[in-house]
Amino acid sequence: MHLFRYPDYQSDATQFINQLKTAKPDLEARQRQGRELLWDKNVDRQAWEGFKAARVAQKPYVYQTGNGQ
Repeated sequence: MHLFRYPDYQSDATQFINQLKTAKPDLEARQRQGRELLWDKNVDRQAWEGFKAARVAQKPYVYQTGNGQ
């Protein structure tokens, strides 16, 4: 037995998350749907390479015009 073990301790954050999951059982599925909507995208690698190749280098001072003034 560990000398400093608190039996069955749960932090306030853990208790809140457990209560939230109990109140809303579909929460994790909705989180996955949101992630798929915003982050999990299919990337066209060939188009991405074309975008990178077509990129124009930025000038050191972006507000300077090309007429020398």
